[in-house]
Amino acid sequence: MGLFNQSKIFLLTNKYQKFILIFFLLVLSVGLLEALFLSPQDYLQGDSVRIMYVHVPSAWISLGIFSLIAFLSILVFIFKNRNLIIIAKSFAPSGFVFTLIALVTGSIWGKPTWGTWWAWDARITTMLILGLFYLMYLLAWRIFEDRNSVVKITSLISIIGAINIPIIKFS
Repeated sequence: MGLFNQSKIFLLTNKYQKFILIFFLLVLSVGLLEALFLSPQDYLQGDSVRIMYVHVPSAWISLGIFSLIAFLSILVFIFKNRNLIIIAKSFAPSGFVFTLIALVTGSIWGKPTWGTWWAWDARITTMLILGLFYLMYLLAWRIFEDRNSVVKITSLISIIGAINIPIIKFS
């Protein structure tokens, strides 16, 4: 249990929290500056292609986080280690935000490219469904008070939602 001891995890994260935040904000600022203002225009899409530097990584991060949550949920069922569910729960809000960023930036890019804010394309729709799975996961933690029930319910939500990930990728 040494690596997943809660007190060690909290001690480590609290110790480096300010450094990580400053580093994150610096890297984010430089990345957004280069992506949205300094990158060249595309010969076909013009300036609208710049939003893809935000959209694509956000989509990949949201898929990766949900995959991690599902993997940790499977491990919770196998090993009965409740600390893993705390780690999974902590990733869910970030994954939901990245899903929203991917959906919004995709719509912003879609308007000049396709002429519409939303197309009921398979990838877009399944990404919306992923956002709904994130929302169900987060709401389940708020609604259910029994710890054992919420762990089982959220684990099932994430495992069932993981079926959607290859559909998003290959659609």
